Amino acid sequence: MSAQIIDGRAISQEILGRLSREVADLAAGGKQPHLLAVQVGENAASRVYINSQRKKCEGIGIRYTLDELSADTTEGQLLEHIDELNNDESVHGIIIQMPLPEGINPMKAQTSVAPDKDVEGMTAANMGYLVYGEPNLAPCTAMAAYTLIKSLDLPLRGKEVTILGRSKIVGRPLYLLLLVDSVTPVICHTGTVDLKAHARNADILVAAVGRPGFVTEDMVKPGAAVIDVGINRVPVLDENGRPVLNEKGRKKMKTVGDVVYDEVAEVAGHITPVPGGVGPMTVAMLLQNTVLAAKKK
Repeated sequence: MSAQIIDGRAISQEILGRLSREVADLAAGGKQPHLLAVQVGENAASRVYINSQRKKCEGIGIRYTLDELSADTTEGQLLEHIDELNNDESVHGIIIQMPLPEGINPMKAQTSVAPDKDVEGMTAANMGYLVYGEPNLAPCTAMAAYTLIKSLDLPLRGKEVTILGRSKIVGRPLYLLLLVDSVTPVICHTGTVDLKAHARNADILVAAVGRPGFVTEDMVKPGAAVIDVGINRVPVLDENGRPVLNEKGRKKMKTVGDVVYDEVAEVAGHITPVPGGVGPMTVAMLLQNTVLAAKKK
């Protein structure tokens, strides 16, 4: 058996096409969705993500603003600035770029964003909507995984979904999203006894632990759908298992997921690749939340 690839890039392009039409309709009525990113200090890794956000936004007509604050900004100053943005009617969505400098509590910063502008879905109010089974602005990565599961067009009622990882951005919100479809979700974590048995029992297995190669062939039920949320940077190795160096003498790196793709793909019925699976879908969900927030204003 060779698993069918769940193409996150292709599905995200379909979503962006729909959003582009929705943005055009809003523009015709005199409203342009506006996403504003707050960055405190300089960070090379976040700069790559920012450029990707800007390109995707501008590609479908969303206005994108990068709000750069100095590295010596205090937590109090940041919270005061976020409050000003909450009251700025021209801004529909606010995201707080990570990482933040030491001395600033990331959770306090993210949850200070007004719920109706919280396009990352991290406030207590938006998490609460998930508990009520009425998603508003849901966490983007959880929504990305959920949308990929729904794209399989499989009858979900009664299916067992095992989620490896209980994070606030994936495991917990995904659990709540899946309950709406009458599946039986199970969350596994560091305290789970016989995690492998839970994984093998899953009709759909979601890996979100942040550990490269964590999910192996013997953890997957034959024919199961596997959603790999992990994004890990690891060295490229030669045939002898030694790191391959680039022209500058540094280790070449590659991006892998939490799943040993080649071996699991021989057992699973469906599988997401890394890169090209959950990653592009997460960006699409961020833009979808931004358009939704603009519509509700």
